[in-house]
Amino acid sequence: MGKRLLVQRRGRGGSVFRNPGWKRIAPARYPPYNPETFKEKVLVGVVKDIVHEPGRGAPLAIVRFEDGTTMYMVPPEGLAVGQKIYYGAKAPIVLGSVTAIGNVPEGTIVSNIELRPGDGGKLARSSGAYALVLAHSNGKTLIQLPSKKVKEVDSEARATIGMVAGGGRTEKPLLKAGKNWHKSRAKSYKYPTVRGKAMSAYAHPAGGGSHQKGLTPAPRNAPPGRKVGHIAPRRTGRKKGTSRTPTQ
Repeated sequence: MGKRLLVQRRGRGGSVFRNPGWKRIAPARYPPYNPETFKEKVLVGVVKDIVHEPGRGAPLAIVRFEDGTTMYMVPPEGLAVGQKIYYGAKAPIVLGSVTAIGNVPEGTIVSNIELRPGDGGKLARSSGAYALVLAHSNGKTLIQLPSKKVKEVDSEARATIGMVAGGGRTEKPLLKAGKNWHKSRAKSYKYPTVRGKAMSAYAHPAGGGSHQKGLTPAPRNAPPGRKVGHIAPRRTGRKKGTSRTPTQ
């Protein structure tokens, strides 16, 4: 019997692959969405602390509001402990404010954007990421994502003014394998990963042979265990019935 493959060990859920959730502080989400309160009232909060969460590239800010609630947010660049945070659809457009993206002027840099009101924030959340507000029309807002793709979101969706803190993180080299190993442990993925064709024949279907340049491809109808990894695209071309959003 050969060696169990990496994908098989990953599916088993051992300690190497288990998510270290006990190290996490809290999910970085907006408070539960209440349309009436959000549209009519502006809450004022104070940044109590900015902390590091293992596995998260950006810092995490702890904000305490005047009504006693606490929010864990992805802080924008320049946010400081003791600074005031405004939360509401009519909040002033200043650094750190959480407001409806439909009320944000065109050309403003925003981050942690919701796709739909109440989902807690989905877009532009990684360190140094930001989106650009392009236009407002018929209850929708066009934004330019970090990938330069233009996307349409609901104008009532919440967003934070400013770009995410921690920019330039990927520009610093890891320098040694140990740094990458600790980073992998924090993010709970396996490191290092050995190529299948670099293994012996007993350890992987693509292993064996006198060189590592090629491998014998498994057919698409091969049983699990013989077919390992990505062989070829399932389909090519643009799906029928979908339209591309025009860029401006």
